[in-house]
Amino acid sequence: MRTGRQTFGFEKVFLKTGAAIVGEKEGRGPLKSEFDQILSDDKWDEDSFEKAERKMFRAALETAKRKAGWENEDIDVVIGGDLLNQIVSASFAVRDLSVPFLGVYGACSTICESLLLAGCLIDGGFARRVLCAASSHFSTAERQYRFPLEYGSQMTPTAQWTVTGAGCSALSREESSIRLVGGTVGKIVDFGIKDAANMGAAMAPAAADTIDTYLRETGKTPEDFDRILTGDLGVLGSELFLELMKKRGWKLDNVHQDCGCLIFHPAQTAPMGASGCGCAPVVFNGAIRHAMEAGTVRHVLLAATGAMLSPTTSFQGENIPGICYAVHFARC
Repeated sequence: MRTGRQTFGFEKVFLKTGAAIVGEKEGRGPLKSEFDQILSDDKWDEDSFEKAERKMFRAALETAKRKAGWENEDIDVVIGGDLLNQIVSASFAVRDLSVPFLGVYGACSTICESLLLAGCLIDGGFARRVLCAASSHFSTAERQYRFPLEYGSQMTPTAQWTVTGAGCSALSREESSIRLVGGTVGKIVDFGIKDAANMGAAMAPAAADTIDTYLRETGKTPEDFDRILTGDLGVLGSELFLELMKKRGWKLDNVHQDCGCLIFHPAQTAPMGASGCGCAPVVFNGAIRHAMEAGTVRHVLLAATGAMLSPTTSFQGENIPGICYAVHFARC
């Protein structure tokens, strides 16, 4: 059901379970007890970081599938993506499953884009069971977007650490304790940021635009939520986001959290926090889902953000446009 120009409401879409697989560094952070599996090393017994990432993606799918009690033939479609060229982690990971696949790319917002599409398919009667997944890997992202690790470059003060992790959410029409209430499709927002080491500033305007849109098109207020959870703005991006929301008339200081600020301890050589396609899905499918299942958190607006750049656009001096997709989960 469409409730606004960009916003949908869903009648019968439920989160059955989820899975979160993370790297060694993430497994030493404050959420370490919330994950299904922690890698012993970043290559995970593979001969490249890229193969390790697709192994994580597949492991997240298999874990969610097992916890849901589903077999491959029970799954109507897998929706997901990653950060690598032509989303090869996702497509290579599902090639042996023999299930329908929709590959999507929203950079670090991919998980919420996937969840919105899944909600439309399920609520529209086109699917009953859908797996939504996204992944990233620090070493593969560094190789593609910045510098090879062997170069030994130092992170700039505004840079965020790309999460090594893969998360998967299992959605279905079968009733469970958590319902997907609705969500908002974001717009591309460009504030003229060019610094690829300042992702938070590039993505914060899109987060503000989408969350403001969801609140206005649904008539909700920040007080209706236990958490308004942005995906990976990090420390600086979160500060900018809260300022932008105040200018739009919303005060979110007491309800806002950011996945990129939750996953690492400040002392873990990530002073600006985390980002990455795997950031929001592992935090949500780990700590947040557990809190909702326990009933300590009842309403969550998850708004994952993406910086829509590529090495080519960066080399050519283009701006970094941002995108944000928001989904509302509620404890039944």
